[in-house]
Amino acid sequence: MDLFSITLTILGLCLFEIICSIDNAIINAEVLSTMSEKARRWFLFWGILFAVFLIRGFLPMAIIYFTVPDLTLWESVTAAFSSDPSVHKAVDDASPVLFIGGGTFLVFLFLYWFFLEEKNYAFKFDKFFVNHGIWFYALVSVLLSGLIWFSIKVDPFMAFGAVLGASAFFITSGFKTNAEHQEKKLMKKGMSDISKIIYLELIDATFSIDGVLGAFAFTLSVPLILAGNGLGAIVLRQLTVGNIERIKQYVFLKNGALYSVFFLGIIMIVDSFRVHIPEWVSPTITFIIVGYFFYRSRKEINRIAKKEAHKLDLKHKGA
Repeated sequence: MDLFSITLTILGLCLFEIICSIDNAIINAEVLSTMSEKARRWFLFWGILFAVFLIRGFLPMAIIYFTVPDLTLWESVTAAFSSDPSVHKAVDDASPVLFIGGGTFLVFLFLYWFFLEEKNYAFKFDKFFVNHGIWFYALVSVLLSGLIWFSIKVDPFMAFGAVLGASAFFITSGFKTNAEHQEKKLMKKGMSDISKIIYLELIDATFSIDGVLGAFAFTLSVPLILAGNGLGAIVLRQLTVGNIERIKQYVFLKNGALYSVFFLGIIMIVDSFRVHIPEWVSPTITFIIVGYFFYRSRKEINRIAKKEAHKLDLKHKGA
């Protein structure tokens, strides 16, 4: 990879990590507001080390290591920069399993949000699909069956990868739902700061899976994933401290995150069937989608501000 590709990949990963973790940041901010200043500092410093190096560093390395059993642990980390042709062949041979698994996970994640989760409606058709959310289960079942049918003809391990991706989605979805329910308990003053910190780190680990699997649509290089996702995690932790209320005003950012997830998932699935996708496509799509929904959010903020100003003006005239 040349310098431009590396820079574009890292920036794309950073942006993707930030928008994918907004929900997590909101939970963190609300729970941190109930903790002591010392506990907040501890979470923001040591928590960053845990989130960046252990989760966003170890998890992609472990995924590549177990997906490509021919590589040593160190070769899994340095595979993208290795000059050994046998390393590149091993990664290339195993990558379809990783891509179809990650792609299935991401597409299911988008469909779950699209059909079942409450959201700020960016398009007129959004509400229609939420009102017909029961079709989510039928759609993902048919989609998984189709992926298995086509992939098993190419490589049985690809079919197994698709099943693993679907299983990972339903497992992590359960953890996330539980995390949202447990947030209310974390807000209670009876829980110790240590208990809250431990649970926040567990929630962060669960939420980080989306970003890590999506990162493979950008690159298979563990150092680049660590750099991009790690930078995004650090930026988000800092935003959690002083700007979370402002971030909440950008009501369509989550829409941008999930539409990015969808397109990255499609790219990974297509790539798993040996249809080459240039490296610049994933970060470019991410920037375009997030940029669009950022623009929509700004328009909504301005609309609300004008509406409030109009109400205030009418109130003054009435007085």
